[in-house]
Amino acid sequence: MKITLLTLFIISVSSAQAQTSQDSELVTQACMNYIDGFYQGDTLKIKASLRPTLTKFGYFKNKQTGKFAEDGYMTYKQAIDYAANVSAKKRFPKPDAPKIVKVLDISNHTAAAKITAWWGTDYLLLSREGDGWKMDQVLWEGPLVK
Repeated sequence: MKITLLTLFIISVSSAQAQTSQDSELVTQACMNYIDGFYQGDTLKIKASLRPTLTKFGYFKNKQTGKFAEDGYMTYKQAIDYAANVSAKKRFPKPDAPKIVKVLDISNHTAAAKITAWWGTDYLLLSREGDGWKMDQVLWEGPLVK
């Protein structure tokens, strides 16, 4: 009886870890699509990483005053337009621009991640969509502290 329970426990833990590992990879991929979409001006990657109901809000540090101020909202359409503008104007970041993704938590249908990019730090809330993950909300702060 004890061996059977132990075996079932090990199998369930192994199964949960495999799911978490796969989900972690999928969340990381969604985050990389988000970064690369903005870095490369790739609207397909932006669309692959964001929900149409996206809410993105942030704070930016004023160079003159040194104080942070609200920098407004970005919608799904504005994110796509921003990426398209990067591509059209060829305003790509430097090749060594940071692309750091840290998965903070994953649940059954929700996940949280932190990314570091040339513009600063974004905290992302994602939700499961089919076999993948997409961002619902982004809270960011910039510029990136070097």
